[in-house]
Amino acid sequence: MNELPAYMEEAWEELIDGKVVLMSPRPSFNHNVVAENIFFLFKQALRGKPCRPIADGTDLYLSEKERYVPDGMIVCERSKLKGNGVHGAPDLVVEVLSPGTAKNDRGHKKKAYEQHGVKEYWIVNPADRTLEQYLLEDGTLELHEVYAIHPDYMLEKMTPEERAAIKTEVVCGLSDALVLPLVDIFGDLI
Repeated sequence: MNELPAYMEEAWEELIDGKVVLMSPRPSFNHNVVAENIFFLFKQALRGKPCRPIADGTDLYLSEKERYVPDGMIVCERSKLKGNGVHGAPDLVVEVLSPGTAKNDRGHKKKAYEQHGVKEYWIVNPADRTLEQYLLEDGTLELHEVYAIHPDYMLEKMTPEERAAIKTEVVCGLSDALVLPLVDIFGDLI
C-alpha cells in the first residue's frame, strides 16, 4: 500500500474536473497574510449587510466534478451556506497565487467559476503585489482592472500624471461601497 509522507497527509485537496489534486500543504507566510487581510477587510465592510465573507479553508462545491478551497469568498445568497461549505457559485471568489497553483487558478478554475456564474473573481499575487479583477460579462469573466503597488524605482520614473492615475483602492464589482485599499491588502508582507 502506498502511504503518503506525513507532511502530505495534512494537505488539502481539491476536485478539479473530477480528479483529486493535492494543494500545497503549507502556503507561504505572505500568501496567508494576504488572504487574512482580504477576509478582514471584507468582514469589516460587510458587517450588518446581507452578503457574507467566507475565509480560507472552506470547501466550495460547484458540481460533482468541481470542489475547490478558495482563499476567500463572498456569498450573498445564504441558502448556499451549508455545514460542510458553500454549495453553488459564490458572488465573489478570491484566489491568492502560489507557484504550484497559478496555472489552475488562471486556467481551469477561472473557466469553472465562469461556467457556474461567479460574478467576480480576484487573482491576487503577493510576490508582485498585484490584484487582477475579473467581472462576469455576458457569461465570460473579463479582466476589468489590474491593481498594483508600484515599487519606488518605478514611481520615480513616472510623470506626475502617471502617478496620479494609479488606482490605490480596489472597488468591488458587487458594490461600490465595498472599497479595499491596496496598502491594506498587501500590508505586513515580508
